[in-house]
Amino acid sequence: MPAARDNATALELARDEDFWQRIAESYTVEPGPINLENGYFGRMTDKVLAAYKSHIDYVNRSNSVYVRQQFDSHDSEQIRQQLAELVQVATEEVAITRCASESLQVLIRNYNGLQPGDQVLICDLDYISVQSAMRWLAKSRGVEVIEITHAHPASYDSLLDSYEAAFKQYPRLKLMALTHVTHRTGLVMPVQAIAERAKAHGIDVILDGAHALAQLDFKLDELGVAFAGYNLQKWIGAPLSLGFVYIARERLGSIDADMGDTRYADDDIRSRAPYGTPNIPAWMTLPTVFEEHYAMGGAAVKQARLNYLRDIWVEGVRGLEGIEVLTPDDQRLYCGITAFRFTRHEDQQPLVEKLLQDYNLFTVGRTGAGCGPCIRVTPGFSTSVADLQLLVRALTELA
Repeated sequence: MPAARDNATALELARDEDFWQRIAESYTVEPGPINLENGYFGRMTDKVLAAYKSHIDYVNRSNSVYVRQQFDSHDSEQIRQQLAELVQVATEEVAITRCASESLQVLIRNYNGLQPGDQVLICDLDYISVQSAMRWLAKSRGVEVIEITHAHPASYDSLLDSYEAAFKQYPRLKLMALTHVTHRTGLVMPVQAIAERAKAHGIDVILDGAHALAQLDFKLDELGVAFAGYNLQKWIGAPLSLGFVYIARERLGSIDADMGDTRYADDDIRSRAPYGTPNIPAWMTLPTVFEEHYAMGGAAVKQARLNYLRDIWVEGVRGLEGIEVLTPDDQRLYCGITAFRFTRHEDQQPLVEKLLQDYNLFTVGRTGAGCGPCIRVTPGFSTSVADLQLLVRALTELA
């Protein structure tokens, strides 16, 4: 993979098509539709894939000899330290899991600060497994689930006002889910501002960062949240089956060991991760994943590139009659993921299929947001400007 030029800014690199052509060449892409659904999970670079295959072969050959003598006692902890360095927090504040959903479910089911009659908060833009886990608390803990729907079109102030109104209306709120980047529309929540207001009302935040890590450039310990779950298999580019849970060290006691786990001491965050044999070859590949991430320029460059690609197609269709772009253009509120809908059609799925059949563009329909069904567009690191120009032409003709 080509290394980002040290003297180039993130914005300059975002527009350097020669640089991104070389980046694209570091991935092997299956012939077929143009993939504008890179939000599901990320591709590994060829270097990462080769390392992963090599680790699979080695673990299969060495079996438990390597795992028990070296991985369990030494290598896994070194990898966890590298992860902590990546997100700039202390090693004792992170534990590797299988995905963001698993991390978030761990935090929700083991949060010990709830009593019967307390209230918990979710919104229409939260991931379904997060919504389900919070509703499970109603059955298991006797709490009341409060659900809010955000105003559309969203603005920075409207998002803050929605939460502030809920905080004031429901004084028994103790815990809330908050999604950094919603999977439905790509809306970016002003996490730090919302978390500050929640804290003022005595409400803990569990942050869903599944789509945020490396798609947004942020410092985890500056967001103002004590609990979060992340994916490593999206914008970082790790093999499938990897994520991590974050718990601020001073708040570890608010999350019980998962189902009474005793493998680790009670003051060790690893006791909060579900027990089971991990995908060891995938873990072993993480140092190469981090190396490739840094070579590309890190989160700042990745965010700049994805936003640049997003802006190309959004600016090309924002004013079209028959097309509504659902994600605002406030740079605080958007990222590479952005959704739109054909306003003359209630059901968006036939248009998803038409984009594929007539224009060879692979997108995905999303439902569940209060603003209605939509089509999600997510460019990736091998996406070209020409791909987005084709999308603009397709939407112009279909509108």
